[in-house]
Amino acid sequence: MAEQVWILGATGRIGRTVAAGLTEHGIEAVRVGRSPEAMPAGSLVVRDMAEIAAEIARRRPAVVVNAVGGYAATALTVARAGLPGGTHYLDAANDLIAVPRLLAAHAEAAAAGSTLVTGAGFGVLATEAVVAELTEGRPAPSRVRVDALASVALEPGVLGSGYATTMVDALVAGGRRIRGGQLVKSRLAANPRTLTLPDGATVKSAEVASGELLAVAAPDVSVTSSLAPASPAVRAVLPVLSSLLAIPAVRRFAIARLAALPIKAAPRPRPHSWGHAVVEWPDGVTREGWLRAGDGMDYTAAVLTRAAVRLLDGGIEPGAFTPAAAFGAGLAEAAGGTFLLDGDRQGRIAST
Repeated sequence: MAEQVWILGATGRIGRTVAAGLTEHGIEAVRVGRSPEAMPAGSLVVRDMAEIAAEIARRRPAVVVNAVGGYAATALTVARAGLPGGTHYLDAANDLIAVPRLLAAHAEAAAAGSTLVTGAGFGVLATEAVVAELTEGRPAPSRVRVDALASVALEPGVLGSGYATTMVDALVAGGRRIRGGQLVKSRLAANPRTLTLPDGATVKSAEVASGELLAVAAPDVSVTSSLAPASPAVRAVLPVLSSLLAIPAVRRFAIARLAALPIKAAPRPRPHSWGHAVVEWPDGVTREGWLRAGDGMDYTAAVLTRAAVRLLDGGIEPGAFTPAAAFGAGLAEAAGGTFLLDGDRQGRIAST
C-alpha cells in the first residue's frame, strides 16, 4: 500500500491521463470514483467524499491526486485525511478559496511529514514557473503581471459538477488583485488586453481572481486569463450576474444547469498554451518571459503525474506549497513546457 497513488476523479479526462502516465512509470495507480460501470477492475468505488476521506485515513496511500474539481469543498478534507499517515497530496486548484486554505495548512502538514501541493496544473504552475525563472538571483520585484493563456481541446460529454462549481464561484468572487501587498477586490474581467504570442498568434485576456496571485511574492500583482469574458457587452452585465449567483438558491440552480450542459468535441483554438509574465523591479529593470505548452488539460495531467513521481522519489520538503515552490521551476519543463525568456533590459515591455 505504501507506494500506491490514488487518483480521485479517475473517470475524467485529467484523471484518466494521470493514471495512464503513472502506469507508464511502473507506479500502481488506484482509480477512485463513484461510477463502478465506468471504472476498470481493481478500482476503489466510493459513495461520497466522506467515504473517500475515511478510506485514505485507513489505507494510507503514498500520494493522493485530487482531480475531482470543486476544490473549495474537497481539497482540505482530502488532504487532512492523509496527514496522520504521512500521505502526500496533489491538486490542480486555481481559485482563491481552495488555494489559500491548503497553503494555510503548512505547519500542520510539516508536523505530519506530508507534502501538500495545490495548483499543480497549467493554472498556477505555467505562470509561477516563469516568474521564478525571471526572478532567480534577483531581489524581490515591485510589480508582476501574469497571463494564463490556455488552449484546450474539448471532449464530448457534459460540463460536470466540479467545473460548473468552479465557474459559478469565480463569477461570485469577482475580480481580485494584490495592491500594497494586500489582496483587494477589483472588477472581474477588468483591463482587457490583446497579447501577441511568440508564435505570432494573438489572444484576448482580462483580469481574474486566481490562485496565481498567491504564488508570486510582490507588492503589486495582477493576473489575466484568456478564459475571462472579453466582450464589452458580457463584461457590462458581470456585476449583476455576480450578485444574482451569490444567492444560495440561484447558485445551486446555476451549478445544476451548467453541470448538465452538453459539450461538443472541438479542437483546441491555438497550437499552444502559454504562461506569460512581466516582472518589474524598483530599479527600473523589466523582464518578460513565456512558458510554451501543448493542450492545457493534457499539460495539467502531465504536471500532476510528474509531481506524483517526484513525491514518491522522496526528498521533497513537507508542508503546503504551490508547485514551483515545492519542486522548483524545472517541474514546468519536466511536464513538457518550454521557457522563452528575454534578457534584462531597461524600460517597460509592451504586450499589447
